[in-house]
This record gives sequence, structure tokens and C-alpha cells, in this order.
Amino acid sequence: MTENLKNEEINVTKSSGNIFADLGLANPEELIIKAELARQIAKIIAEQKITQTEAARILGIDQPKVSALIKGKLSGFSIERLFRFLNAFDCDVEIVVKNKQSISPAKTKVCISLEE
Repeated sequence: MTENLKNEEINVTKSSGNIFADLGLANPEELIIKAELARQIAKIIAEQKITQTEAARILGIDQPKVSALIKGKLSGFSIERLFRFLNAFDCDVEIVVKNKQSISPAKTKVCISLEE
């Protein structure tokens, strides 16, 4: 079986940088932003070593919603709501609008700067 795999050609497609766009999902820019914001919230919860129940109290939601958030099940969370969650953890959220710097299409991205 190993010999058969050696002879098979594997096609590789370069990512666009947004897995959601690569998968052809609707609103890929929104999805990537929500995923990154949720990742940061999950990171904060882990770094502060708090339980999902404690996080739920801080965020004003129930524990199952914290679990969904951490697992990346984000359909019930708007970008604005995720911003409020970051604020609840004492993180400032800044939105910067600037002229694009390249010939590629304009894009939306999340830049994280959690300096001590």
C-alpha cells in the first residue's frame, strides 16, 4: 500500500489566506474575523485559568454559550457581541480604516496587540 501512495500525485492548492473563502462559504470575511475574535477570547479564558462558568458570569451569558464560543460554534455571535466580550475582559478594541497598500483587493483583518 505504501508503494501505491508514492506513485500517486497529490494536488495542492495555495490558500487565499482565508479558509472560509477557500471552502466557498458565504461571508468569509465576517467568518474569519469572528473566528479570530473568538480565538482571542478563548485564549484569555485559558490564560486567566478561569472556568467556563466564571467566564459566563463575566460575559453575561450562560456556560453552554461559552462552550460553543470556545469550540468555534459562532453562528449565534455577532462581531459586535464578540467586541463586547473582549471589553468585558478589559481589552480595548480598536477599528482602524486605512487606504490599502497593495494592488490586491481591499480586505478586512483582525490585528491583535495584547502588550503587557
